[in-house]
Amino acid sequence: MKANGLLLALLFVCGIAAAQTPTFEKGDKVLNLGIGFGSGLYTGGGYTSHMPALSASLEVGVVDDVIEKGSIGVGGYIGYTSAKWEVNSSGYTYGYNYSDLVIAARGSFHYPFVEKLDTYAGLSLGFDVVNSKETGNWPGETSYSASSSGVYFSAYVGARYYFNKKFAGMAELGSGIAYLNLGVAIKL
Repeated sequence: MKANGLLLALLFVCGIAAAQTPTFEKGDKVLNLGIGFGSGLYTGGGYTSHMPALSASLEVGVVDDVIEKGSIGVGGYIGYTSAKWEVNSSGYTYGYNYSDLVIAARGSFHYPFVEKLDTYAGLSLGFDVVNSKETGNWPGETSYSASSSGVYFSAYVGARYYFNKKFAGMAELGSGIAYLNLGVAIKL
């Protein structure tokens, strides 16, 4: 009995997926604008302020009819966040202002499961430019630098729900400048 129920549910889901038309196709250009929540950056004690991660990505559809209704898109990504780490003692302060600027290329696989919902998964590869600036009035300040930059890699899954043909709400989950990005998408 359970097997029949599971089979019926599977057929229902497959039927819904088969009835969906693609929301992202070859030639489409979509701009994502997002704000990030949660990150592995700038955690721990001493951080007195954080700027939420801001991101923008532009994606162009390049291939259609992948696994029936799927498509592939490529594009670019830029993300920025910053934080301040500071220690106060005996009327003196010492700390750093940190910032991360990520510039990357992205590739995504899109597959429509639900009408008006563009679901996708992808990878990003680029460069993370990390800067720091010493702050405070600690005696004997030495202007140390804690800057470092390096290769950036991220895997993500996302969805865009289209309210009309050009405007969508966007959510992405993955490893990157933020674990969760929420925002809007505009089809150009």
